[in-house]
Amino acid sequence: MNTKLPGIAVLLAAVLWGTTGTAQRLAPSGASPLAFGAMRLAVAALFLLIVGMLRGQLKFKGLPAAGLLAASLGMALYQPLFFSGIRMTGIAVGTSVTLGSAPVITGCLEWAITGKKPKAAWWLATLCAVTGSVLLLSSEKGGANAAGLLMAVGAGGSFAVYTLASKRLLESHSSDTVSAAVFGLSALWLSPLLFFFDLSWLGTWNGAAASLHIGIAATGIAYLLYTYGLARLPAASAVTLSLGEPLTASLLGVLLFGEQLGIAGIGGAALLLGGLAILAFPAAGRRSRMTAVPDK
Repeated sequence: MNTKLPGIAVLLAAVLWGTTGTAQRLAPSGASPLAFGAMRLAVAALFLLIVGMLRGQLKFKGLPAAGLLAASLGMALYQPLFFSGIRMTGIAVGTSVTLGSAPVITGCLEWAITGKKPKAAWWLATLCAVTGSVLLLSSEKGGANAAGLLMAVGAGGSFAVYTLASKRLLESHSSDTVSAAVFGLSALWLSPLLFFFDLSWLGTWNGAAASLHIGIAATGIAYLLYTYGLARLPAASAVTLSLGEPLTASLLGVLLFGEQLGIAGIGGAALLLGGLAILAFPAAGRRSRMTAVPDK
């Protein structure tokens, strides 16, 4: 098997995640972020269920209940925590704190659970990627709201729980099964939100297109790629590679909305790319399955 494929799959997932912000900006102004997040999971859950059925890969029997509960709650909690965090602190600060904390929390939790010390390559890659992400987003304005910062860290922790629990589920079940089960249950947890917000924006072309894109491409397809990589990589390595998301979002901002990166942003993008390359393209001779934790 090509040793680079798992890392490339996670990077492709991150690229798709990076289109989420653009989709939200192009959606009608009446689309609430929380309703957008709930709709995102609902569409993704239906898509993943259909894909799994068509491929004949759905085998829910024997799925560990505790792991499924943890993964689905982690994904469900990530949505309101992340969107609330960026609303209270600003997109740049909230995104930086969430994406910066997720790899570190994942690595520490995985280390605590398995007792294996992280490799130097993971620490170096994570330091470069997190620092690059902060620099990349530093040109945007945001506030140091304490509650918002806590929510952003909570979002990072929720994604870490989702990743670690999903990786355990992937040891005995296919990525199609795990994705469909986790997102189906996650959508169920957040479904009550859909009754408290105005959803009339879904009846517009922009609203429908944005919902389909964020649900199918930026979530359904993205998480199929992520779980493929996660099954073959240490959990924290997959989370670090997911930092390709802010790079994609920033580039789309430049190309589609005329935003400027500035010197700090350009340097951050280069540093972020360097960190991702360390994990996505391991040196020749390095084993495809890295055994250290933490180094999808």
